[in-house]
Amino acid sequence: MRIISINLNGIRSATSKGFIDWLALQDADVICLQELKAQAADMTEQMLMPHGYHGYFHYAQKKGYSGVGIYTREKPEQVIVGLGIEEFDAEGRYICADFADYSVVSLYLPSGSSGEERQQVKLNFMAAFLPHLQELRASGREVIVCGDWNIAHKEIDLKNWRGNKKNSGFLPEERNWLTQLFDEVGFVDVFRVVHPELEAYTWWSNRGQAWAKNVGWRIDYQIATPGIAQRAKSASIYKEQRFSDHAPLTIDYSN
Repeated sequence: MRIISINLNGIRSATSKGFIDWLALQDADVICLQELKAQAADMTEQMLMPHGYHGYFHYAQKKGYSGVGIYTREKPEQVIVGLGIEEFDAEGRYICADFADYSVVSLYLPSGSSGEERQQVKLNFMAAFLPHLQELRASGREVIVCGDWNIAHKEIDLKNWRGNKKNSGFLPEERNWLTQLFDEVGFVDVFRVVHPELEAYTWWSNRGQAWAKNVGWRIDYQIATPGIAQRAKSASIYKEQRFSDHAPLTIDYSN
C-alpha cells in the first residue's frame, strides 16, 4: 500500500507544474492533499478525478485559501469532512476516508508564522485536535494522519534550528505537543520508523536560497497508529521536480 502526502500550495499552480502527470506514474493507493487554495467551482475534472481516482475535498470558505483533499483508488466506506468544529471547518483543514481495515486523514494544521493572532489560532486548533487524536487512537482502528503539521519536532527536523527556537513551527509548546502525541497518546512518526537518523526536509522557504542550499524543515508527516506504522517498508521525499514549496512524502506499507 502506497500513500503520498503533499501540500500543493495551490492545486491549480501544482497542476500547471506537472503534479497530475507525475501522479499518474506513482501507483499510489491514497494521495492526501493540503492547501488546495481552490473552491469547488475552480476544480477541473482532471483535478477532481485524476487517472480514475476518487476525489474528496474539504474546501475553505475563504477564496484561494487552505483546503484539503484525498484521492483514493478504492472507494472508501465513508468520508468524514471536517472536525465538527465550526471555527476550524470554515478553513477546510480535515478530511478522513474510512476503509474496511484502516482510515486515512488529510490534515492541514494552521500556520502561526504570520503573527500572534494566527499563532493563537494554531494553538487553539492543537488543543481541540488532541482529544480527537486520542479518540482515533482509542477506536482500535489503524489510522494514518497525513499532512502539513506545520511543526518541526526535533533539531534534526530543520536545518537552522538554533535560529528558530522562538519562531512558530519550532516553539517549545508546539514540539512538546507532538512529543505528547507520540509518547502519551501512542501515535508514531512513520518517516522516523524507516529513517531514524536521516536529516531530510519537506518544506523550503521561498526566501533566499533555501531550496538550492537545502535549508529546509520537515513539517509534513504521516503519523500513524503503531500497528500500521510498523508495516512501513520505505519512505521517500521526492525532490526531482518542484510542484510546490513542499515536496511529496511517499511511504510504502506492507499489506
